[in-house]
Amino acid sequence: MAQALNQLKESPSQTAGPYVHIGEVPNFCGITGVYAEDLGKTMISDGVRGERITVTGRVIDGGGNPVSDCVVEIWQADAAGIYNSPEEHRAGVDPNFTGFGRCPADANGVYSFETIKPGPVPGPGGKMMAPHITFWIVARGINIGLHTRMYFPEEEEANAKDPVLAMARPLGREGTLIGRREGDTVTFDIYLQGENETVFFDV
Repeated sequence: MAQALNQLKESPSQTAGPYVHIGEVPNFCGITGVYAEDLGKTMISDGVRGERITVTGRVIDGGGNPVSDCVVEIWQADAAGIYNSPEEHRAGVDPNFTGFGRCPADANGVYSFETIKPGPVPGPGGKMMAPHITFWIVARGINIGLHTRMYFPEEEEANAKDPVLAMARPLGREGTLIGRREGDTVTFDIYLQGENETVFFDV
């Protein structure tokens, strides 16, 4: 006799496990010959439009320790605010920019991407969102990948009008979503827990 649906129990959740690097960045793990280069390692090619920048930072756990076994992915629009995606219906995407990057953190929890500064993009209802980069973090012990965003400190006017930042503002936590810029380098430290915990999105 079939078991009633209301008696089924939820199965245990699964984390990324210690093997996430093997699947996502095999060359980084010394497994060569599968891909010439790990997917997402290079985001730009010659002729890319826009301002070239380096986005870097550390992933830090609740105890203040670096998370050395995580993988960080980013997605973003190009300099004109257009995504390199099959779901993008606007024309004019930069063919020399992938819009996607993937980087394993090093022993100090540091990640780094060579990319370009994105343009503003339309959000829900067509309202423009400030230039930003979407981050996804996965590591052993994280059941579901964590999503967050990095905004640019020099975009004060656009940030003030951004609908996503507006949701974090009443809590006084919008600062956890804004990088620190020095020259062509933007630093964005990601805190998984603790007093400085980065705002993560349930998407």
